[in-house]
Amino acid sequence: MQILLKINENFAKLPANYLFAEIDNRVKKFSQQHPEMEILRLGIGDVTRPLPEAVTDAMSKAAQELSHEETFRGYGPENGYLFLRKAISEHDYKQRGIDIESDEVFISDGAKSDTGSIGDIFSVDNTVAVCDPVYPVYVDTNVMAGRAGNYVKGKGFDKIVYMPCRRENGFMPQIPERHADMIYLCFPNNPTGIGIKKPELKKWVDYALENKAVILYDAAYEAFITETDMPHSIFEIDGAKKCAIEFRSFSKTAGFTGVRCAYTVIPKELQFGSVSLNHLWGRRQSTKMNGVSYPVQRAAEAVFTPEGQAGIKKNIACYHENARIIREGLSKAGFETYGGVNSPYVWMKVPDGFTSWEFFDSLLSKTGVVGTPGSGFGPCGEGYFRLTAFNTKENTLKAVQRITDTFAK
Repeated sequence: MQILLKINENFAKLPANYLFAEIDNRVKKFSQQHPEMEILRLGIGDVTRPLPEAVTDAMSKAAQELSHEETFRGYGPENGYLFLRKAISEHDYKQRGIDIESDEVFISDGAKSDTGSIGDIFSVDNTVAVCDPVYPVYVDTNVMAGRAGNYVKGKGFDKIVYMPCRRENGFMPQIPERHADMIYLCFPNNPTGIGIKKPELKKWVDYALENKAVILYDAAYEAFITETDMPHSIFEIDGAKKCAIEFRSFSKTAGFTGVRCAYTVIPKELQFGSVSLNHLWGRRQSTKMNGVSYPVQRAAEAVFTPEGQAGIKKNIACYHENARIIREGLSKAGFETYGGVNSPYVWMKVPDGFTSWEFFDSLLSKTGVVGTPGSGFGPCGEGYFRLTAFNTKENTLKAVQRITDTFAK
């Protein structure tokens, strides 16, 4: 009798391609068929501004250290070098009046990795709640783990609690009627670009404390916040250290999409029963990860120097200007647009008569502009389209002009 190897059948429930891989495949195919067309990419949120010189100088110096016996380093600490964990604790938290210690900060190669892997420390029996539309990593990784159930066309996975974010509710999720154990929130939001104010965020902290749930809070875009009454961290809310985990990244903040460095903050106060989630995550990381390279961590440390801060603020200002160009240019042409004030993302309503993917294909074929179909972020994303501010100003101006010339009402 032949015994067959068993695979994780949950993977078979996933779409054939990850959203951004599907976009890349379509763009590559179009480019091969139409090499004369200039492609303007406002789809995948990849940065275009160069790294600040203070950051590359620190990276270069650290790399040079590895060529000398007296300063060579091998394996580093799995959870990150203390110099970087201290810099994050001081700059991103203590300077905002938030008491986060260095041993509550875990360094990784990206917020995508951490938001996708955090489920390792939770039971597959937990109920997951996500915003709709939502960054697909939250859903896909729970499908892989077996928490999502089965896919129902037009509705999503039957074991996931979807929290609709529509124009009618300001694209803001509401407390679900059905109990949720693991609640994914992202603010400023990807894909809608909407920010959250403290009283609204406090509702979620209160819910989590009362219902013994955990909030998985993605703050990857906090550096783009411009309004003073919006929190940069969930830990600005009283009680959050007892119910929340926060994910942050250097990717969009400091241009590290190709360098790879991020961090997850798990307060030691966050316990369920007698179990410390800080300890569990440290145990998971020490088993599955050998840490981020020394030169990259020195580069990340340099982000917090005065020169590094000046460089990243300049870059973020450029992306803010691009977001303004997209938002105002499309609005003047009659499109409904949202976001783009506290975020690098503009969420636009597609023209009448198009689905999100139909608009993607038409936009690409007629103008060479690439965006992201809203339906790729969930059922409530249908009828919308995400544009990013991460290209150059020149390309952003050209893209907006092409869109308005071709599709304006």
